[in-house]
Amino acid sequence: MERPEAGGINSNECENVSRKKKMSEEFEANTMDSLVDMPFATVDIQDDCGITDEPQINLKRSQENEWVKSDQVKKRKKKRKDYQPNYFLSIPITNKEIIKGIKILQNAIIQQDERLAKAMVSDGSFHITLLVMQLLNEDEVNIGIDALLELKPFIEELLQGKHLTLPFQGIGTFGNQVGFVKLAEGDHVNSLLEIAETANRTFQEKGILVGESRSFKPHLTFMKLSKSPWLRKNGVKKIDPDLYEKFISHRFGEEILYRIDLCSMLKKKQSNGYYHCESSIVIGKKPIGIRDLINEALHRETMGLKSKVKQIKELLLKPETQARIRRELFEGRLINNSNSANDVDFSTTLT
Repeated sequence: MERPEAGGINSNECENVSRKKKMSEEFEANTMDSLVDMPFATVDIQDDCGITDEPQINLKRSQENEWVKSDQVKKRKKKRKDYQPNYFLSIPITNKEIIKGIKILQNAIIQQDERLAKAMVSDGSFHITLLVMQLLNEDEVNIGIDALLELKPFIEELLQGKHLTLPFQGIGTFGNQVGFVKLAEGDHVNSLLEIAETANRTFQEKGILVGESRSFKPHLTFMKLSKSPWLRKNGVKKIDPDLYEKFISHRFGEEILYRIDLCSMLKKKQSNGYYHCESSIVIGKKPIGIRDLINEALHRETMGLKSKVKQIKELLLKPETQARIRRELFEGRLINNSNSANDVDFSTTLT
């Protein structure tokens, strides 16, 4: 058997590393199966199995370096192997036109196959996922919040005071397992990709494990078969394209980027169906229409009245106010009694 040269790698060792790499990749695929609607969340697990051409001056030092390097690789592989996203950056869909259009689409599909009602995403949960990450405890969540806040000026600088309009048109799927509304092509896609890359970099610099931005594909999920294992057991293994054929080129509307939320995948959702939100950033100013102006005016008026009612209640609960009320009521009774007595004496005099 030939002895491997210095700096070389034994063929059996390389084969073992390759086998381990394959097992790691299979594990990664299995753990990400529950996040099939977030295809960009997968993270490549890369092994360091490189060969250096530099001569080894000191064999002992070289072996120590190899041990350190091997230990670092094992730690990094373990960290990546254990990576399971549980938080994400969300762009909520608030345009009622888009929500209404998706509900019509969902109902059209359910009318053709009632079993798929279990696969539909609730309208309160409609969103675009910008980035997925792993936050294991409260400290890491706070670091994530800090990273989100730091992201705001970068996005505003990128947009330069302009609104980022996101038009949705047509239907697509991921392996016929997840149905989503497509983001129409245009310059806005590049802007959104740049925001996603900036978010990825910002969170990574904080030491947070995140998904790969290079595979980011913005989409608006409206159904996914993984929501109900019952479907596969009953023969529903894919989404039939005929079910949404009439909506292939349908224009659903436009969403203007106004808010980005840090949301939990696992915590209980809010009463409106939207995810538990740890923190948010507002990008620019929300466009205001006539209806918004009317609602805002009514809101201000209502809040003003509530404030006045609260002040009155607080005033009435003060001891000095209550004492004054009792005193005035008592004095009022005395005056009334006195007037009554005078009335009686006057009438007696008349008789």
